[in-house]
Amino acid sequence: MRLFGLVCLAAIIGLTLGGCGCMQQQAKGEAPPPKAAEPVVTPPAEKAEVPVVKETPPPPAAVVELKDINFDFDKYNIREKDAAILKDNTAWFKANPGKKAKIEGNCDERGTVEYNLVLGQKRADSAKAFLITLGIDGKLLDTVSYGKEKPVCPDHNEDCWAKNRRDHFVPAQ
Repeated sequence: MRLFGLVCLAAIIGLTLGGCGCMQQQAKGEAPPPKAAEPVVTPPAEKAEVPVVKETPPPPAAVVELKDINFDFDKYNIREKDAAILKDNTAWFKANPGKKAKIEGNCDERGTVEYNLVLGQKRADSAKAFLITLGIDGKLLDTVSYGKEKPVCPDHNEDCWAKNRRDHFVPAQ
């Protein structure tokens, strides 16, 4: 019986192996089919470091200021060198579109309060009119006269009086 068990076992093994075709292929001299390729698992690529580009602020623009102009004694006409200053002042309006400025007319201490208030206003209006001819919108320009009330130089001599006869430009807040 033992022999019978061994024969049965061999037959079962033979049938099992024969059923898959491997033994038949070997018997015919054929090579077994290649094993299914194992899926190739590639490790995820390391995230390439994207360089952080810090935005460099633009270089500061040249600071554009409004400069004062001066007048001759008892005059409100724009002198040639002051016309050049007013032309330079237009750069401020271009750098600050829509922004207003106040033109403050000033006088030296000589003359009455009333006379100097009128003269200061004429000086401010003269500068405003000149800026308008240069293309500045008159709605952006306000004028005021301080007469002799706001001197920049307190001394009582021609050098100080010449400094006090001026239009001062103040950007609106």
